Amino acid sequence: MVDNIITLEHKETVRLDSDRLSGLHHQLGDKNALDVLCRTVEELAVRLSNCERYWRQRDWAGLRKCARSLVAIAEQIGMTALARVAGDVAQNVDAGDAVATGATLSRLIRVGEKSLTVIWDQQDLSV
Repeated sequence: MVDNIITLEHKETVRLDSDRLSGLHHQLGDKNALDVLCRTVEELAVRLSNCERYWRQRDWAGLRKCARSLVAIAEQIGMTALARVAGDVAQNVDAGDAVATGATLSRLIRVGEKSLTVIWDQQDLSV
C-alpha cells in the first residue's frame, strides 16, 4: 500500500548578466537592442526545440552542434545559466553518456523556458 507519494518539483534559477544587456542597449540604442533581443529570443526557442528533436531522433552530432550554438547565443545576451547548461549537454554527448545527456537536456529545456520568460518579461518584448 502506497500512502506517501512525493512529487518532485523542478524549479530552476536563471541568471541574466544585466551588464551584458545594458551594454547591448548602450551599444545599439534601445530600439535596435530590442530588435536584436526579439530575434535572439526567437532563435533560442527554435534551437531548444531542435535540441529536443535531435534527442528523440538520437542524432548525437546534431544535438551536440545545437547545444554548442545555444552556448554562443546565450552568452551574447547574458543568459549565463542557459549557456552553462547547454555546455553541459554538449559535454555529456561527447562523453557518450545517454542517461546524463537526457537528464541534462531536460534541465536545459527548463532553464531555457525560464530564461526566455524572464528576458521577455524584463525587456517587455510584447508582440
